[in-house]
Amino acid sequence: MKKDHTPSPLRVLLPVGIGTCLSLIGDASLYAVLPTHTVDAGVSVASVGILLSANRFVRLILNGPAGVAYDRWCRRRLFVLALFIGACSTAIYGLTQGLWPLLVGRLLWGLAWAGIWVGGNTIILDVARDDNRGRWVGIYQVSFFLGSASGSLLGGFLTDRLGYHSAMSIGAGLTLIGALVALIFLPETRGLRQEAAEITASPRHSPHTSNPDGKAEFASATALYSANRLVLAGIFSSTFGLFLLEQIGDQVHVAGRSLGVATLTGLGLGLSKFVSMASAPVVGGLSDRVGSRWRIAAAGLAPGVAGFSLLAIGSPLTTLVGLPLTAVTGGSNQGLSTALIGDLDGVGQRSRRLGLLFTVGDLASAVGPPLAYALIPLLGIRGVYLLSAGIFASMFLVALRWAARPMHT
Repeated sequence: MKKDHTPSPLRVLLPVGIGTCLSLIGDASLYAVLPTHTVDAGVSVASVGILLSANRFVRLILNGPAGVAYDRWCRRRLFVLALFIGACSTAIYGLTQGLWPLLVGRLLWGLAWAGIWVGGNTIILDVARDDNRGRWVGIYQVSFFLGSASGSLLGGFLTDRLGYHSAMSIGAGLTLIGALVALIFLPETRGLRQEAAEITASPRHSPHTSNPDGKAEFASATALYSANRLVLAGIFSSTFGLFLLEQIGDQVHVAGRSLGVATLTGLGLGLSKFVSMASAPVVGGLSDRVGSRWRIAAAGLAPGVAGFSLLAIGSPLTTLVGLPLTAVTGGSNQGLSTALIGDLDGVGQRSRRLGLLFTVGDLASAVGPPLAYALIPLLGIRGVYLLSAGIFASMFLVALRWAARPMHT
């Protein structure tokens, strides 16, 4: 019997998670401050949408090649290189002005994030086993939500205190620290993938058997992830401020103080990210214990259906209750869809599958905002949220279908 030389997931998770979290500081900061600091950045208001979406569209081209690269070459080198490219992209924000330099920085960030996100998830899947994959993938998702949430808060705070360029330069420094942590402490995991699979394979996912429904299950996992990106990253994130403006106006008085709708929007979206951050590892660990990720995926989709239905009612109470419910589904879907890819046979194709998964998800998130604003005149924003509940409900039925199937052995 082969001896398992796989490093502990924690030894791999810490440098990968730190690198991923810190890499997001500059991107999240830019989303938070660029719309209100166009003069400092030297760009027009009309160009903000192009700049903030450029990285997302370039990933539609780059996620697939990133997956192929991670399947063929050393994981560690590619991941660390992507982190350094991310630091360079954020440094461009801080050290330059004007549309073209900033556009170059955004395209570089798209290249960097394709390498970071595809590579990070691949590396975690390398060292996780069938009986703990959901837990460790879920814990890795924490780095994403923490980096995104803290980047928005830190970017806004530093910009108000030190100015736009200083804030972006600090973000570049933090990303560089994350790259150095990965460079020093991250072990190579590519050579472990087949050995670990042979040693730790479960009866359901043995490398010596095949999954006759593999392509269909991959398509369903991709649909689960894409529904998450379409509804939450696309529709909800781009319309929540408008929703609050319709419900409460541009200001609300709380304890004798006035809070603007922008502040409330930021607080609401920040709360959502922190709830998703907490739910991802909990739901992932539960899927390991139950032994059926699709059963837990169905349970995780139910709060999203309820949450968007409550948001559609539009009262302050239903909004307060519905917001964290939608966030629970966000954390559940993102982690479980990645773990489901790891469950499929063929460990040598994981990175390519992840590349395709994230490409479709990026496309869905890019389509979400224009789709929402095209439907609002027809359905109203509450109707769009009911449609979002329907999308999650349809995925709930898909998850139930997979949960009801017998495990293949």
